[in-house]
Amino acid sequence: MKSMLKDAAILFVITLFAGLILGAVYQVTKEPIALAEEKAAKEAYAEVFPAASDFSLITEGMPEDAKWQSAWTESGFEMVEVENVLEALDQNETLLGYVLTVTSHEGYGGDITFTMGICTDGTLNGISILSISETAGLGMKAEEVLKPQFANKNFPSFTYTKSGATSDNQIDAISGATITTNAVTTAVNGGLYYFQTQLGGSSYEAK
Repeated sequence: MKSMLKDAAILFVITLFAGLILGAVYQVTKEPIALAEEKAAKEAYAEVFPAASDFSLITEGMPEDAKWQSAWTESGFEMVEVENVLEALDQNETLLGYVLTVTSHEGYGGDITFTMGICTDGTLNGISILSISETAGLGMKAEEVLKPQFANKNFPSFTYTKSGATSDNQIDAISGATITTNAVTTAVNGGLYYFQTQLGGSSYEAK
């Protein structure tokens, strides 16, 4: 019995010290990680809205149900999370459009999060991927294959195809990574729908 109590005490002390060490490491690394994430986010904002001089967050205190948008996919409706929205402003603080951070929870390897810049006339400047954990050589080609296809287009929504795009609102799927293609396209559509219904977006003219 004494041996068991001794072993338990030793285990408790080890666990306690391990917890203290992990806590200390977290405190030391928390601020640098937060700064790195903030820097990456600002770079992504500038990438999807290079004409903007400043960005102003407008979704603090946004109701939880307003964060979720439904978007149509080939398999039905899927939910897309709009995590934050910023106004994109010029030097005179004139509104140029919006930057949205959206997340799809339907990726093959987990969540896919990116920013997207939308002008007031509905033109999608493009997307900038913040976080993705898809299969190497397949879904991870989203940056290379999918991202350029959304740039400078004005449509209320996009579809994807595995047989070659025949119109400007069609996205060529990544070969062997339909799930990733679907997740990204759906998230873009969710962001566009949010713009159209929550931010005063109106008619679209193909450009």
